[in-house]
Amino acid sequence: MCVATRDIMDCMFEACLEATLEPDDIPKTTEPVWILGKKYNAIQGLTSDKGWGCMLRCGQMVLAQALVWLHLGRDWLWDPQSRDSTYLKILNKFQERRQAPYSIHQIALMGASEGKAVGQWFGPNTVAQVLKKLVKYDEWSRLAIHVALDNTIVITDIKELCLPQSKLDGTNLGRLEWKPLLLIVPLRLGLSEINPIYVNGLQKCFQFKQSLGVIGGKPNVALYFIGCVGKEVIYLDPHNTQKTGFVENKETEEQIELDLTYHCKYASRINILKMDPSVAVCFFCKTESDFNDLSQRIKIELIDPEKQPLFEISFNRPKEWSPTLENAIEAGAASFADFQATGRHFDSDHEFEIL
Repeated sequence: MCVATRDIMDCMFEACLEATLEPDDIPKTTEPVWILGKKYNAIQGLTSDKGWGCMLRCGQMVLAQALVWLHLGRDWLWDPQSRDSTYLKILNKFQERRQAPYSIHQIALMGASEGKAVGQWFGPNTVAQVLKKLVKYDEWSRLAIHVALDNTIVITDIKELCLPQSKLDGTNLGRLEWKPLLLIVPLRLGLSEINPIYVNGLQKCFQFKQSLGVIGGKPNVALYFIGCVGKEVIYLDPHNTQKTGFVENKETEEQIELDLTYHCKYASRINILKMDPSVAVCFFCKTESDFNDLSQRIKIELIDPEKQPLFEISFNRPKEWSPTLENAIEAGAASFADFQATGRHFDSDHEFEIL
């Protein structure tokens, strides 16, 4: 997850070192590695996510923000002395151990179901699909994640997900309470760079009260974009390596120090046109009313005024969607927009490889 506990210049220098001085001794490969007559596995032997885990960390950040809004409210603010039990319960779900439901371990292992071996880079769509699977095991939060297909939000699909039907008395079907929704819309906003036609729409997304930011990056670096100012976007950077440890109940000095590593001291900015065109726009709707309001605002403010809107919203599924094609996307394939008329296949996962 994003951290920035040093002076900003130190952070910039460390990011530069990570990008240029990565050791070249053992490649991240599934092939066996032989050293002095002993066989090793380069992937299973990973002890750090340095060099490959930035998109996984961005996924953790957007999910953690959703859980904070869900359990603590939008106005809750963290401070270094906070020992709020609900906050600590959320934090423990992201700690660096395999038992934690949203740990880097669980996200990397679940990535195998999306065709990503541990140690491989994720793209925005892959991390969205992985989080969608992991939240099903979190009964405390009851969070539902919907990953929009083919740049289209389908209202009936979301209503069925967040308002599941259940037999209440054995005969009649009734509606259960709305499940809080994390809505993720994977998009490709250009070929190798963002098309300026999408800038206004992207800025507008940050202004919606349901906005959870954007998972994306700049070329070769994954970042979590949380807002915008003028022609720039504000982001949190997961590229500062931290020591592992457990905050638990935050009772010791070491645990207090470890809690600091889950929070950024500074945010950064880049020009919006410098963003990589592979993004995933995120929204959080705690109630059905929140989702209805978001749907209306998307239609009025994001779609109607734009010649080329970021995405579409539809009450029912488009007729041209086939079950086979839909299942392929749900399994983690890139969105249809990734296949351009030029014949080049843009796999969003590859766009974030750190070399």
